[in-house]
Amino acid sequence: MKNKNSNICFFVTTLDSGGLENYLLRFLQYKAENFGKIIVFCKGGKSGQLEEKYKSISDLTIHIKEISYFNPKDYIYLYKFLKKNRISSVCDFTGNFAGLILFTAKCANISKRVSFYRGSSNHFIESGLRLMYNKFVKYLTYKYATDILSNSKAAFDFFYPDIWKKDNRFEVIYNGINPATFVNENKNLRQELNIPENAFVIGHTGRYNEAKNHKTILKVALEFCKRNKDFYFLFCGNGVKDNLEEIIKKHQFQQRIIVLNNRTDIPKVLKTIDCYYFPSITEGQPNALIEAMIMNIPIVASDIPSIKESVPDYFVEELVPAESVDEAIDKILQVYTTDNYPLLGKWAIEKFDYKLLFEQFFAVLNNKKIK
Repeated sequence: MKNKNSNICFFVTTLDSGGLENYLLRFLQYKAENFGKIIVFCKGGKSGQLEEKYKSISDLTIHIKEISYFNPKDYIYLYKFLKKNRISSVCDFTGNFAGLILFTAKCANISKRVSFYRGSSNHFIESGLRLMYNKFVKYLTYKYATDILSNSKAAFDFFYPDIWKKDNRFEVIYNGINPATFVNENKNLRQELNIPENAFVIGHTGRYNEAKNHKTILKVALEFCKRNKDFYFLFCGNGVKDNLEEIIKKHQFQQRIIVLNNRTDIPKVLKTIDCYYFPSITEGQPNALIEAMIMNIPIVASDIPSIKESVPDYFVEELVPAESVDEAIDKILQVYTTDNYPLLGKWAIEKFDYKLLFEQFFAVLNNKKIK
């Protein structure tokens, strides 16, 4: 039942396809009817690839306005915006950088002010000035948030190592994914991409950035292609083609190392893959890896804390160092040659039950925490 007095504003940078943006989209598709007015505020000053999907949600408005790091005029504008739209709750998904948003919301007498951390490290090039600003906005976040959420314990261990377990405002809410979207997919992209049916396809999905470790993935891909003509690699994500295509062409493996930019049919991409390789250097909690697990694809992933949280205890020993090419190759070859490599589909579907986890998030926004 829609609560007309519950007007909420979610703050994101843009709506380009990524883990956070897909998480919020799925949550709102599931729970939008329980809010009054919903505003998704793109504070990076532009929308993105998921705009139309967000617009299809009833009573949801996308507001695009760049909010600078410290221009008072922007925060005066924001204060008036929150007041005009009678916002009762705000939720900012940019971690420490929620600080000034939450301070402004406090000034506007908004009682529910949520910061949701989606990464477990700083995602900027560190310098003295930037670290000083980061410390300042982190202070504001801690002071003015009524609730501080994360999708991994690793994030809180990084940002608030000595605090989070002692403060009841902190809560870990893992990503929820509806398995039906993935397990019911019967089609793949092999014919479209000219991949032989008997080829062994190693794949990765995720936007191109340093944290995703495409440098190591490419080294592994080139080594496999040199070894055996039956190995293929499939990359998919924002910026992947733009950054990798020319390098692959220089090695003359463009027929077997296939690079795709963002796709809307990720279940088909995953259905094309025989082994999912995910050597991230840092993550919050990886939606993409969970999706692969749900589809029962054998995974080879890095042994970073947030991924250790995202797999069963018995599988942790299968994880490999993020930048180790040799250990990744050995583990992928194990997948290739072993019939009983652990599959995590059933476990992942139960662990990341979207109904339970979305209700947990909604309960925070609605002042009714589920413990």
